[in-house]
Amino acid sequence: MKVLVVDDSATMRRIIVNNLQTAGYEDIVQAGNGLEALSNMAGVELILTDWNMPVMDGLSLVKEIRKNPAFGNVPIVMVTTEGAQEEVIEALKQGVNDYIVKPFSKQTLIEKVEKVING
Repeated sequence: MKVLVVDDSATMRRIIVNNLQTAGYEDIVQAGNGLEALSNMAGVELILTDWNMPVMDGLSLVKEIRKNPAFGNVPIVMVTTEGAQEEVIEALKQGVNDYIVKPFSKQTLIEKVEKVING
């Protein structure tokens, strides 16, 4: 399964990638913002994205992905510091499948990933 991790923080990308790898996910690509992510979508089956990023933020990325029939059904998990109820509701309205507030545990990350993959 090809996973796309999108975050402007290289450290946060490394944490997420390491957690995914220890759970058996090996085909992982990374992007530093939404625009970069859009150019790395080929074959992606799961997206983990931050909300606050330069160039294109995570919510704009979600909107772009959901408009594209080729990627419209790819599960998206928002991984962000934005934890207010309004933000969570807005992200879910725009098509995010699940939501993780930073900081998070490896267990939480893997549980949410497996939940969106397995339905």
